[in-house]
Amino acid sequence: MFKKVLASLAFAAMSMAASAAVEINKGSVADFDGLPGVGPALSRRIVDARQQAEFKDWPDFMARVKGVKQKSAAKLSAAGLTVNGKSFDKAAEGSAAKKSTAARKSSAR
Repeated sequence: MFKKVLASLAFAAMSMAASAAVEINKGSVADFDGLPGVGPALSRRIVDARQQAEFKDWPDFMARVKGVKQKSAAKLSAAGLTVNGKSFDKAAEGSAAKKSTAARKSSAR
């Protein structure tokens, strides 16, 4: 009996976590408003910027949406926001790796 209750609670927790995730290139204003720290103004800025072109990655998102920098991007990511399926930490690691590869190539010349 205890195992069934525990399994049910685990399933409920996973369901809530899955429903909290919002993909930046697919979410609506209402989806973004549901995230902690995102109000109507930021939601509208996200949708307006996305209408120009989909966001490529976190740096693209931060560059195009006024008021979103590293600190707020980390908070949004922790709340469930993703850009092309990636959280902010993963995107930052990828961006740093690209910069380091580019720096090595330019120094080799």
